[in-house]
Amino acid sequence: MAYHKSIIGRRHEQDILAKCVTSDKAEFIAVYGRRRIGKTFLVKQFFSETFDFYATGVYRVTRSEQLKLWQEQLARYSGIKRTKPKDWYEAFNQLRDYIESLGEKDRIVIFIDELPWLDTPKSGFIRALELFWNSWAAEQRRLKLVVCGSATTWMTNKLLGDKGGLHNRVSRPIRLSPFTLKETEEYLQSINVAWERKDVLDAYMILGGTPFYLSLLRPELTLWQNIDELFFSQDAVLRTEYNFLFNSLFNEATLYRRIVETLATKLKGMTRSELVEQMNIYDNGKLTEALDNLVKCDFLRRYQAFGKKERDMLYQLSDMYTLFYLRFVKNYHGMNEHAWSSMEEGKRNAWAGYAFEQVCILHINQIRTSLGIAGIANDVCSWSYRSKEHSAQIDLIIDRGDKAIDLCEMKYSDREYELKKDYVEWLRERRDLFRKVTGTNKTLRLTMIASAGVKQNMYSSSLQGHLSLEDLLTT
Repeated sequence: MAYHKSIIGRRHEQDILAKCVTSDKAEFIAVYGRRRIGKTFLVKQFFSETFDFYATGVYRVTRSEQLKLWQEQLARYSGIKRTKPKDWYEAFNQLRDYIESLGEKDRIVIFIDELPWLDTPKSGFIRALELFWNSWAAEQRRLKLVVCGSATTWMTNKLLGDKGGLHNRVSRPIRLSPFTLKETEEYLQSINVAWERKDVLDAYMILGGTPFYLSLLRPELTLWQNIDELFFSQDAVLRTEYNFLFNSLFNEATLYRRIVETLATKLKGMTRSELVEQMNIYDNGKLTEALDNLVKCDFLRRYQAFGKKERDMLYQLSDMYTLFYLRFVKNYHGMNEHAWSSMEEGKRNAWAGYAFEQVCILHINQIRTSLGIAGIANDVCSWSYRSKEHSAQIDLIIDRGDKAIDLCEMKYSDREYELKKDYVEWLRERRDLFRKVTGTNKTLRLTMIASAGVKQNMYSSSLQGHLSLEDLLTT
């Protein structure tokens, strides 16, 4: 299909929307994902804002106010001023009457944005939506109902996970994820931010692939000046974003923040039992729900250590904005509006090394492609070992279906990374320890992902694979 020029990336999502538009049945499409990720933009741009009805929920207002706004929108689209509906059942009946008046249109597109915010306490909204869809809308072959929501617990539990009349009624769920590095580069170019690729990487390590955060970057400023302005200036936009982000996404924001902030203290991640012990909380269904939702919203990465069982799964904080905020901004109470650009270089470099590792892990598909193993079954995991004699850790392991294992080392630097004798010997010793402890008989490959590439010298042939930032920027 021809993709919309105004939409960066999102090709898979556009394919789904296109199939829904041309299908010969009613479609109930739910677009969800974290706040600021571009859900509303995607839907509005894809449909060129040509909706037959559009309404949006408003954060923390009463049912009466929501119904009044709904009535006003219906009047704008229908040209008929109706009385304010007394409840959501009447509101959806009025919408049905309006849709039936549209005649023989080929398709009818209804877009309801921020759906969870319409479901105020004791409003009856979800049951009214259920009745509207099941009793009438599902049989209207021309009807395409598109809903969006940032409140992930509501979207996953009350809509996608409903056990009542809406169970399995959503025909096309679409989870919107952050941009990749390549999409970030394309987006920055579209807003006239013309930076070198290293600056694109650095911006990604701080802001992640969240379109709204990226949209705040000013082309006339350097990256460091932008970060000072966004996080450390008097009216810094992204300094107040953190709390509202969790409050708008999750019903029990305090629990979610505690999980994230606990994981931020142990960067390699924690098992569930370690998290329970550290937080001194009950290991129950609420924790399961919170961890699942944090993974779905791309705050956490859930992965397995090499050779471990599923119950030993590790949870790791992987959201770039949150990592940066908790490391440098949350407890900063100084008055220096140039705190980032004037920060001691060692502190920035220590953070950059870890942040780059997370960027690599987030781009595992690009790494697989560059290694030529995209079509080979493989598992991604980590490994750590500690005894009286030895300790070792490998943060990224690709266990391949062709009887090989890539032991990946990730290095962030301003210039080509130069291998030296003692470092190569250390890599080999760690490889040999891995083989001895795990007992694997697979071929072990030393693979390096260096942001500026690996400098060719007498030791570079010790690597069986080496990638650079250019490889992470593949589509």
